[in-house]
Amino acid sequence: MGGRGEAQGAPEQRYLLKFVLASGLSFLVGSIHGVVQMLPPVRAWLDSIGSPYGGPGHMIDPLAHAHINLIGGVTLLAMAAGYHLFTAITGRPIHSRRLADLSFWLTVAGLVSFYLLLLVFGAWEGELLLAQDPRIDAVHRIYSRLIPVAATVMGLGIWLYLANLLLSFRRERGR
Repeated sequence: MGGRGEAQGAPEQRYLLKFVLASGLSFLVGSIHGVVQMLPPVRAWLDSIGSPYGGPGHMIDPLAHAHINLIGGVTLLAMAAGYHLFTAITGRPIHSRRLADLSFWLTVAGLVSFYLLLLVFGAWEGELLLAQDPRIDAVHRIYSRLIPVAATVMGLGIWLYLANLLLSFRRERGR
């Protein structure tokens, strides 16, 4: 046991690698984001536009930074662990591999779009705020419609994961 290629059940669980890879990439992006936002000129700019207390700056720090780390890094890894642990402990497959894949893609698509929308619109609105540009209200109206869509897609992915796991337990109890 423990040699390369000897892990029990590894071929059936290769689908989990995308969760682990996306988690690692999210932590990489989040750690770079965290370092960049602490560089003195960036920190001063973020503070000038309201970070972390309000205004457009809070979209970049803490919202975008927290979500890329907590949803991308932690939650995706927890999803992989949940799916793996269920099969390892029960010896049974999860309820639906298709739901597992869909939960991954929805979570990642929602996360990436949410993160990018927060960065882009936080920076754009921040610049408009500093310039006292009246177009700030129009920009706010645009992103106030887009960000909830991205958040909903991300939430659907997480909720599908939870449903799939609960259905797996229900199926296991019925055996």
